[in-house]
Amino acid sequence: MELITKAPRGTADVLPPESEKWNKVIKTVRQVAFDFNLKEVRTPTFEHTELFERGVGGTTDVVQKEMYTFSDKGGRSITLRPEGTASAVRAVLESGLYGGAMPLKLFYEIPCFRYEKPQAGRLREFHQFGVEIFGAKSVAADLEVITLGDTVLKRLGLKNVLLSINSIGCKECRAKYKEALIKYFSDYKDTLCETCLSRLEKNPLRILDCKSEICKSVNKDAPSILDYLCDGCKSDFDELREKLDLIGIDYVVDDRIVRGLDYYNGIVFEFSSKEIGAQSQLLAGGRYDGLASEIGGEELAGLGFGMGIERIIMVMEKQGLFEDISEKKDIFLANMGEKGLDTAAKLVFELRNKGLSAEFDICGKGMKAQLRYADKNGYRYTAVIGDNEIKTNTLRLKNMETGESEEITFDGIYDAVVKGR
Repeated sequence: MELITKAPRGTADVLPPESEKWNKVIKTVRQVAFDFNLKEVRTPTFEHTELFERGVGGTTDVVQKEMYTFSDKGGRSITLRPEGTASAVRAVLESGLYGGAMPLKLFYEIPCFRYEKPQAGRLREFHQFGVEIFGAKSVAADLEVITLGDTVLKRLGLKNVLLSINSIGCKECRAKYKEALIKYFSDYKDTLCETCLSRLEKNPLRILDCKSEICKSVNKDAPSILDYLCDGCKSDFDELREKLDLIGIDYVVDDRIVRGLDYYNGIVFEFSSKEIGAQSQLLAGGRYDGLASEIGGEELAGLGFGMGIERIIMVMEKQGLFEDISEKKDIFLANMGEKGLDTAAKLVFELRNKGLSAEFDICGKGMKAQLRYADKNGYRYTAVIGDNEIKTNTLRLKNMETGESEEITFDGIYDAVVKGR
């Protein structure tokens, strides 16, 4: 067999049984979102390019190197979304949702697109679970977002996860810090990579986020943002640490966390794992109070995080958290003959309408093959329907876990299966 094409580089099909892992993760994170009283938001897969250029930042790698941008048939510049926050903010502003009761707490589960070198945990099409909270300026809101992330990872069963926190300050203290960075990095102009050299005057904080080994070595002795925080930002950061200590969430302070997107300010954080190599970040975010006004809206406090689903699954696989993920299905009705097939189809239809997971053979398999199929697919109960069963209106219901069986009427199938759940 020779296909005319294959899946594009940097994309991946999610097929059974892999899809069962995805279902477990998505089901868990959505439940956490509902428990924290978040409402779901769905935004378009593509937006006008200026949204990301203004919102994400023109000096970021995302905008400079990684966006999938094209002109549509109307000559408009369109970009596949590289992340979820800018779209969520645009939607909130455009719809007027910010005019309601605050805080406004939203979540989404979306595909995103970045043109990068594909590697483990980083694909060109990847999927994010994201959380955005609007209208809350207090440190309690930062705590809420961090505890939400912590709860997600714990509900998924992840172990050996590290929370790192930092503050990258407000406009005032970052201006002073920017001057200090420019002064420091200017002595290394001959050492910095070409990309960081272009960042030096415009946005030297981006240099701290560079993945180049040479730039990493230069960064080690760079000034710390924590030494330049204004009184307000320092007070907020100290308060967050006190609150994390109070509720018992372990963390470390990492003054090199700056986040890869320009809209962040104030408190930022990352949850990471050492079990997936260089791409260790699992869930990360922070505050972005100026983003709404940057894209033309009103001033609106905002904060949130994004979680890479592919990376989460990688770590869960390494930690053996998918050993028993197949949900047991209720009943498989094996059938013999045309009347057996018709009767099984009718019963399955009725059982499904009552909320059971039920199935019958549609491939014309022999009886042994039908029962092997039922066992392989995890059905709790099986029964055989043929001429004798139709004549007596009874069948023998077998419990596939215990091997026990009982004779019941067709009308009693539902009650017997529900009782044995």
